[in-house]
Amino acid sequence: MSEHILVVGSGRDLPGRVRAVRPGIRTSVICRIDYLSRLRDREEHSRIIAVRHDAPDSEWAALAAAAHGCDPFTRIATFGERDQDRCAFIGRELGLLTHTPRTVELVHDKAAMRALLRDTGLDPTPSAAVSSLAALRSFVAEHGLPCVVKPVHGSASVGVAVVREPSELPAAYERAGGEFYGLSGRGVLAERFHEGPQFSVEAFSENAEHQVVAVTRKFSDPEHFVELGHVVPAELAPGQVESVHHTVGALLDALGVASGATHTEVVLTKDGPRVIETHLRMGGDEIPVLVREATGVDLGDFLARQASGESVLPELRAALAAGRLRSAAIWFAAAPSQGVITEIRGLDEARRTAGVDEVVLLAEPGTVCEGLQSSDSRPASARAHGDTADEALDAARTALAALEFHVRTGMPVGETV
Repeated sequence: MSEHILVVGSGRDLPGRVRAVRPGIRTSVICRIDYLSRLRDREEHSRIIAVRHDAPDSEWAALAAAAHGCDPFTRIATFGERDQDRCAFIGRELGLLTHTPRTVELVHDKAAMRALLRDTGLDPTPSAAVSSLAALRSFVAEHGLPCVVKPVHGSASVGVAVVREPSELPAAYERAGGEFYGLSGRGVLAERFHEGPQFSVEAFSENAEHQVVAVTRKFSDPEHFVELGHVVPAELAPGQVESVHHTVGALLDALGVASGATHTEVVLTKDGPRVIETHLRMGGDEIPVLVREATGVDLGDFLARQASGESVLPELRAALAAGRLRSAAIWFAAAPSQGVITEIRGLDEARRTAGVDEVVLLAEPGTVCEGLQSSDSRPASARAHGDTADEALDAARTALAALEFHVRTGMPVGETV
């Protein structure tokens, strides 16, 4: 029987990669109405079902079930963070294998995941979901400063702040409790801040067996944790690598992750790795490209093939065993001073930098700058390679240094030129 895969969400280029795995594979899509413009190759899908973003899960499942009754789905998949809970719900209702609703709930609810980690002895980090500034102050009185204040549900470093002084608590609480990407009123989480270098761990799971593909060294803004750069592979001592791998494997087991790509962020403290959060998807910020350049493993390819029903873990492990290729890095320009970008110069020079593979402008003249508030605040990126992590990072930073951002200041926020 040919495969017919229901994709929940837009999936970027991955639905097309799924169809390309072998002849006869078909895809249908169920997604939010506002995602229709993001769908690629719309005419290639067997059908597209568009649903209000605030429709109940039961409506999503009923519409999927109606299509399933006419043209049965053999599998279900989602490739982004949004609506993973809907995918889990639909999968359970239709009897299609995917992440369980409980696994998705634990990953998306940072407070619940923290509680699980403490209960299982995997990570003792103190944390609490706080519903008022007074509750946040009580957490600080018990556990001290510095602490991290962030949305219980969130991504892209939006709403995150490190609080080092009591006077900073009101602003941090208000920031974390705001509305981001259509989510609001979902709660604020306070947790102990861990000192140490930050890493992300790209892993792949099949039949509840986990394989770490790469450990990425990440560099973040110290105030809001907005990520400024990544390099693969991270340069770690053998004992540190083993400790990070063990921590992530135990985390994925505790969460019940059985398949797919995961992206887990950790801090390497003097007491060992401490988990920041994890995601049921590939990393952002072009990390899959860095992994491919450094290891030869194309995570998107393996994810598409697994979604089509193939067993891929043995082949992935064989690719890793072939050995490291080189170091690969990406660096982001910090947001210029508040105002409106009027001109960007130096792009050609930046692209001619030795070792640089790509320079991308993420802003354009007319863009309003309000400082480094989230990943969307970064106006440019440079991706580069080298024999070592330092060589790759230096090339990327050198390329960005060639860019000039001309900013008109003194204008009210929101007013454009």
